[in-house]
Amino acid sequence: MPKSQFFGSAGQVAEMIEEWYNLGAMDLMLFRQEHLEGLHDFIEYVVPILQEKGIFRKEYESITLRGNLGLTYRDNRYSI
Repeated sequence: MPKSQFFGSAGQVAEMIEEWYNLGAMDLMLFRQEHLEGLHDFIEYVVPILQEKGIFRKEYESITLRGNLGLTYRDNRYSI
């Protein structure tokens, strides 16, 4: 699988991600950054744009991964 790289302003990067997302080509993002500043810039500038577009969440429904995936909770066998 080829590596995808996004370059440009925060708005341009958000538009590229939105395009891929709308095409169904992207439902998950994994990051590999050579420089920590790049990840910081993505979080600071691109994520808010994607949140406004409804692609990234602003809040989660639950405090657990299980809850956010809509999975039922199993009874704790150690609780009384």
